[in-house]
Amino acid sequence: MSAPAISIITPSYNAERLIGRTLQSVLEQSWQDWELLVIDDCSKDGTRSVVEGYAARDPRIRLIALDKNNGAPAAPRNIGVGEAKGQWIAFLDADDIWHPEKLALQMAAVKRHPGEFYSTQMRDFTDDSTLVFAPVGSASAEPVSFAQQRVKGRIPTSSVLLSRELMLRFPFNEDIRYKAVEDYHCWLRILQSGVQHWKVQYPLLSYRRIVGQISGSKKYMLERMYMLHREFPQTSGLQAAIYTLSHAAGGFYYRVLRKGL
Repeated sequence: MSAPAISIITPSYNAERLIGRTLQSVLEQSWQDWELLVIDDCSKDGTRSVVEGYAARDPRIRLIALDKNNGAPAAPRNIGVGEAKGQWIAFLDADDIWHPEKLALQMAAVKRHPGEFYSTQMRDFTDDSTLVFAPVGSASAEPVSFAQQRVKGRIPTSSVLLSRELMLRFPFNEDIRYKAVEDYHCWLRILQSGVQHWKVQYPLLSYRRIVGQISGSKKYMLERMYMLHREFPQTSGLQAAIYTLSHAAGGFYYRVLRKGL
């Protein structure tokens, strides 16, 4: 069997109730040249059984069952990248959902803007029944710079598509202190290296909002964001504070004023 164009990496932990809908959104992609690796971080529920059921019906889906819990998605994602066979890596968290044209529109952007690093816009949702996916056909892409990303996170992880070689050069930081910000840290390091990023201007990712999720804890995220910026090379305490506050302001604008659209 020839290698797929895209390897989709999905870390999972206790996602039995939601992961089926996530996997279904991959199966419904108009771009079908992919493999899906679910790296389960020792779930205590029936997550593995759900994934095994899908894998039994489609050989492109593979469960990688870890024997110890890592406490964060960084290590499972890195393991998935190491196991991937595709030229391209796409990340998809176990509770998020893709638009059916997500991969196709990103691969079209690759042709228009040759490079190694891409993402899309996203929208929030809380109820699957509210999701309606209208045909898109085509969408433009705009660059995201290192400076823009430092001021406000603009690269949703479950929308990212990048070359496997690039991901191997910039693996996620597995230090538990970086939990919930390891993805933002990774994208910053890539952009700082001079790699061009292109973002498709359409919400091809539906990001599930769950009460109590880590990324929704404002105090926790502000503390982690300040730590990240303070430890980033050539960044003063004042600069770290400014970047942290700009993230908070950007989150308020996106979540409250624009309501995730």
